[in-house]
Amino acid sequence: QVQLVESGGGLVQPGGSLRLSCEASGTIFSINDMGWFRQAPGKQRDLVATISPGGGTNYADSVKGRFTVSRDNAKKRVSLQMDSLKPEDTAVYYCYAELKDWSARFKHYWGQGTQVTVSS
Repeated sequence: QVQLVESGGGLVQPGGSLRLSCEASGTIFSINDMGWFRQAPGKQRDLVATISPGGGTNYADSVKGRFTVSRDNAKKRVSLQMDSLKPEDTAVYYCYAELKDWSARFKHYWGQGTQVTVSS
């Protein structure tokens, strides 16, 4: 059984920084894209950033220049460094991975979500 376990998150003042991490575990044969999505109250879940196995990245326009996504393929880990945080970054952040599990088929997996609150 595959799990994505997130860490990090919490309360930070505007202009501050936070770092999220997520590690995949279980029967995993390979991992394609990993990344982060977020969902604010009453809104849909939106892409924040993704990263390919080779390190290619994709960011939402709203976080470009402030957030940095990275991964450690050996540890099956993806991280999100969030700087210059704004109140509008407040949301539940979800780790995401497209991976080949015990079924030998690629599937989408999600973490349980971690709350990020930016407020003074």
